[in-house]
Amino acid sequence: MTSALPRDASLPVLTADDVSLQYRTRDHLVTATWRVSFKVHAGDRFVLLGPSGCGKSSLLKAAAGFLAPVEGRIRLGGREIKAPGPDRMMVFQEFDQLLPWKSVFENVAYPLKCTGRFPSSEIEGRVRGYLDKIGLSRFADAYPHMLSGGMKQRVAIARAMAMEPEVLLMDEPFAALDALTRRTMQAELLRLWDDTRFTLLFVTHSIEEALIVGTRILVLSPHPGQVRAELDATGLGFEEAGSPRFVELQTRIESMLFGHSGEEAH
Repeated sequence: MTSALPRDASLPVLTADDVSLQYRTRDHLVTATWRVSFKVHAGDRFVLLGPSGCGKSSLLKAAAGFLAPVEGRIRLGGREIKAPGPDRMMVFQEFDQLLPWKSVFENVAYPLKCTGRFPSSEIEGRVRGYLDKIGLSRFADAYPHMLSGGMKQRVAIARAMAMEPEVLLMDEPFAALDALTRRTMQAELLRLWDDTRFTLLFVTHSIEEALIVGTRILVLSPHPGQVRAELDATGLGFEEAGSPRFVELQTRIESMLFGHSGEEAH
């Protein structure tokens, strides 16, 4: 993905500095994260990993501009994020994120038309190009109710990628899929990344998925989420699943999340 924002190439794409997040339920004010810091660089597949309730999805919403920190700040290319914007596109877990009254083509084209981010003369070619990348060119005229869960997620990914955001944000996008489809979608995501080298911020509670998808993994403690460790997972993926390094990292993460190893963040 090419950047649509002018920025200093020496800066990280996305920076979180001592970010504390809260949200209110009917009865309580909940602290989701406590002083979380990390940096996402261009081309990273950066994974936020942790158990339910550790604030990883809240961090993604803050990066998207949907949730304001109560402490600290999140910056995109050096500029503080204060609202949603087309420079950050999000893919959710739910299958109903597509507009049901619009075709596959129209769903992918919709944000391109609404934001005016690209000339109208480019929209059709851009949409068809990304539908081709995800293997759904034949379904351009289909409607969401005609698609499987995996196909709907492909359309959501194509819609986000067609905008060429600075960062692609994905909130457990494959969690609701069956195991076989989930593995297929993980492989497709990695294939798309090999093709375009976009910057990804990805949320999951699956250690295996984090090691397959991520090049860098931020491990968060249980609620409220704090940084336990940042790990380098470069070069793993499907081919290395079961290798000594894969197993070592998997065991280390399990110990941090479920054991009492005493490991500290670094």
